[in-house]
Amino acid sequence: MVVDEVQLIESCRLGDRDAQRQLYERHCDQVYRLMYRMVGESNADDLTQQVFCCLFQRLGKFEARSSFSTWLYRLASNEALQFLRRRPQRDPHQAMVSEPMDDRISAFERTEQRDLLEYALAELDPELRIIFLLRESDELSYYDIAMTLDIAEGTVASRLNRARRCLRELIEMASE
Repeated sequence: MVVDEVQLIESCRLGDRDAQRQLYERHCDQVYRLMYRMVGESNADDLTQQVFCCLFQRLGKFEARSSFSTWLYRLASNEALQFLRRRPQRDPHQAMVSEPMDDRISAFERTEQRDLLEYALAELDPELRIIFLLRESDELSYYDIAMTLDIAEGTVASRLNRARRCLRELIEMASE
């Protein structure tokens, strides 16, 4: 069984089905979480599969200039953004973010907070939402986000600040 990621990727390039399955299993959850938050539950499965189809078709183009995870996030981010550009009339209540909550908060308050955040994220511009999710949910560094989205680190910082500001405003407006 192949365990080293470099060997795993090389085996995938050579068409090894077991290696492809292993690579899929290693990274499927992170891609699915991103898709779930970007496009909602009803489309997350299909887009996750689409990302992996693209990955296996394009694996020969992976040059290891960045980490494999960064490259994979780039593929996933592009798929999500392309999907959203093609279908902008998405139900704003589809996207969902599951974050750990403080145990001192009641279940009702957690549900209310989660609903507000879901609503605000769904309303947020997709270009800002992807940066916010990559940073806050997936905990990528500014550098990794910049590599993933092919933008400057300074742009990541400014868009992340704008995303946070917009989210705050959307949540305040929704809770009034």
